[in-house]
Amino acid sequence: MSYVARTWGTDAEERALAFPGDRSEDTEWTSLFRGVSIAAPAALAFRWLCQLRAAPYSYDWLDNRGRASPRTLTPGLEQLAIGQKVMEIFRLESFEEPVHLTLVTPAGGRGERLFGRLRCTYWVRPASEDHVRLLVKLRLAPTQGSVSRFAKAALAWGDLVMMRKQLLNLKSLAEA
Repeated sequence: MSYVARTWGTDAEERALAFPGDRSEDTEWTSLFRGVSIAAPAALAFRWLCQLRAAPYSYDWLDNRGRASPRTLTPGLEQLAIGQKVMEIFRLESFEEPVHLTLVTPAGGRGERLFGRLRCTYWVRPASEDHVRLLVKLRLAPTQGSVSRFAKAALAWGDLVMMRKQLLNLKSLAEA
């Protein structure tokens, strides 16, 4: 798996941090990291993360059935509850406002069937009053065999393409 596909937008110090949502059983899981700087307060950046309940904010023609992700904040999406559906394939596992959202692919669900067991934490880390780092840690459950290693590498690259677009869209919207 390529270094870029595993670490896009993050530095070694960020990758060494204990992320919200980390669990002891995750030590055997493969971790992918993503990051982007956003010139906006933490509360606003987090509010845009809540929009992931409505749409993926990536390539809408591919992962949102051609529907445009909303370009304005949708009232009510900031009202979070454990178990809520996020981006169709995830469920909200844990959250802390305005700090993080941790998502999982539910057992037996479409997300698990497509990508395996995943846990994904979006972490809003204030750098100043009006600037944050949005860090993402995507954890992939252990799998066996060479086909699984190939699948993880393919997932890392595919996720990089999609999540890079997502994070840049969220950045643009939060900074507007």
